[in-house]
Amino acid sequence: MAQGEKVIVCDKLTKRFGDFIATNEITFEVNKGEIFGFLGANGAGKTTAMRMLCGLSTPSSGKASIAGFDVYTQTEQIKRNIGYMSQKFSLYENLTVKENIEFFGGIYGLTDQQIETKTEELLNRLGLKSEAKKLVGSLPLGWKQKLSFSVAILHEPKIVFLDEPTGGVDPVTRRQFWDLIYEAAERGITIFVTTHYMDEAEYCNRISIMVDGRIEVLDSPTNLKRSFGVSSMDEVFYQLARSAKRGD
Repeated sequence: MAQGEKVIVCDKLTKRFGDFIATNEITFEVNKGEIFGFLGANGAGKTTAMRMLCGLSTPSSGKASIAGFDVYTQTEQIKRNIGYMSQKFSLYENLTVKENIEFFGGIYGLTDQQIETKTEELLNRLGLKSEAKKLVGSLPLGWKQKLSFSVAILHEPKIVFLDEPTGGVDPVTRRQFWDLIYEAAERGITIFVTTHYMDEAEYCNRISIMVDGRIEVLDSPTNLKRSFGVSSMDEVFYQLARSAKRGD
């Protein structure tokens, strides 16, 4: 894919559960290598939308393509071209650091030689060489987080979906985690991230904020703060939440 190409395209994507509309005609595009923040209060429809984009849930209506593949008919191709990490991580705590890397390398279809090379590179980059034979369960939360993200992009996916990836860790570790995100984006990996930390929203190239299943605003952090006449994303979020309660 060429730089600047759209790797996520959504057009009126909708998910209904009976009479309840969880995700209501969301329309947006995400560029290759972009860090795209997908924000909203609990129950706004973020998780439902992400499940559709990852090929885990079939939309009720609308269109979407992920890395060039259709969310209705090409879900297996989508899964092969994305990475995923949640707040709960995806590592096996009863396996060692090295075993986890090797296991997921196999799941992602890498060859034995690729797994060996990438394992060595990853251990060196994260400074975990001396911890390679330690059980993941014994690592501090921040190290688990960095390792989980690095494993999620081990196969160099076109897009990585991060669902509240920094929950429960201290601010310094969160900032270090974002350094890893920037490095991945510079390599052309698109970052699609949900977070409830508004300071992290400032790190994104663009942000969408969902309210009651709809995308209420979508722009860069700088432009959003300017249009709302405020100095922080916290204040943008607060104003949107207040408007929603009033029914504006």
